[in-house]
Amino acid sequence: MSGQHRLVYDERIEDAVNRISALLSDSYFLSKRAVSLLLLQEDEDITQLVEATDRSSYEEISSIVEETKQAFDRPLSYVIGLTMHEDALNITERSVTRNRKMRRSFASVLSDLTMHPISGIIILLLVLYFGLYKFVGEFGAGTIVDFLEENIFEGYINPFLTRVFEVLIPWRWLQELFVHEYGVLTLGMRYAIAIILPIVGTFFLVFSIIEDSGYLPRLAMLVDRIFKKIGLNGRAVIPMTLGFGCGTMATIVTRTLESKREKVISTLLLALAIPCSAQLGVILAMLSVSFRALVIWMVFVALSFLLVGFLAARLYPGKKPSFYMEVPPLRIPKISNVLSKTLARMKWYLVEVIPIFLGASVIIWIGNLTGAFNLLVRALHPVMSFVGLPSESAQAFIFGFFRRDYGAAGLYDLQRAGILDIRQILVASTILTLFVPCVAQFAVMIKERGLKTALWIASFVFVFAFAAGAVLNVVLQVTGIL
Repeated sequence: MSGQHRLVYDERIEDAVNRISALLSDSYFLSKRAVSLLLLQEDEDITQLVEATDRSSYEEISSIVEETKQAFDRPLSYVIGLTMHEDALNITERSVTRNRKMRRSFASVLSDLTMHPISGIIILLLVLYFGLYKFVGEFGAGTIVDFLEENIFEGYINPFLTRVFEVLIPWRWLQELFVHEYGVLTLGMRYAIAIILPIVGTFFLVFSIIEDSGYLPRLAMLVDRIFKKIGLNGRAVIPMTLGFGCGTMATIVTRTLESKREKVISTLLLALAIPCSAQLGVILAMLSVSFRALVIWMVFVALSFLLVGFLAARLYPGKKPSFYMEVPPLRIPKISNVLSKTLARMKWYLVEVIPIFLGASVIIWIGNLTGAFNLLVRALHPVMSFVGLPSESAQAFIFGFFRRDYGAAGLYDLQRAGILDIRQILVASTILTLFVPCVAQFAVMIKERGLKTALWIASFVFVFAFAAGAVLNVVLQVTGIL
């Protein structure tokens, strides 16, 4: 057996394996060492089997597992998996002979280019420009939204619904629940169907193409070095990218990160600087009138992301993260996969998000009826003046308390009405991007990170958003860039 390869782990893990093995009986279909390693990784099936088979020693085995877990700041499944991965690489390096003269395929060359520090950034910028700016921003949020909002809703649906409810309901205050300026049908459905739906639809289509091509793991490899500066690793690009679809879903996905430190930092950055698909699309539509404004917005938000992440990594104690990830082959996306993923996400939007838009309209109606909404608007007037925005924009930020994309749609209306100039559009878009997370995302933050951490993150994000907006407004005015 001298030629048999034996993988040796960290001495603390080896000690735990030996102690657990001594407590196990010989009635397992795997070796005692394999069972011990699976117990340390908290494999559910093996844990239940050992509990049933070795009842007398199970309590002591559990205490050894807990003791070993406390010795590491990352899950044991990650530590053991990383050791196995490194050992596999060493075996491959010693055993595999490569033909240096073999011609590489185009997909292999392109794969390397997507992960190169220079060419990878160029490819990423091209994906962002053509995928998000041109397709989502100009086509989805421009052409499709203009057609649905102006031709369909404003031309036919809203006037028809207004006439019907004015005939059916004699009381103006009750009419306003369904139609007029803040009606559930004329405002809520218009925002949800005419403005947000085309934007999330085009975004989900682009995201599904990127996902199915195998580009996301390569993007993770590309940003790993930068992410380590902000206390994360390349794996965090998955929840960050998903955040451009839905921040609520992305916050849940932070469970896949290894340490509590990474989970808290990623949750903070998701709440701060990652706009959801609908919000992003509306902002792209507003800023598409000035490419310079769009570039400034992207740079400012990116710098805010990096600054807050850098400071959080320095202030939050913990060990620097390591990173490994399997990179699948780069391939041409399958139309069937892309369409099925896009349709599934669209279904999620229709089922989950539209009721929230309608519910927000009801809350706004109650706020108008009781006068509470006007009080909130007036309370925000000094803040709007502080950041250089007109008082009318206050209501858009109140909308943002319910959903950030709802607030973005409110700003979109103000832009279309000519109330905001290009500098104010940029400042408002920046503040709303950095604004507090929506109610659903905040609820998930409480569930995942705890009430205290969620409140701390929301409070910090709220103050930082308006402070950053004020700084940006002053810089724009002093420099005269816009």
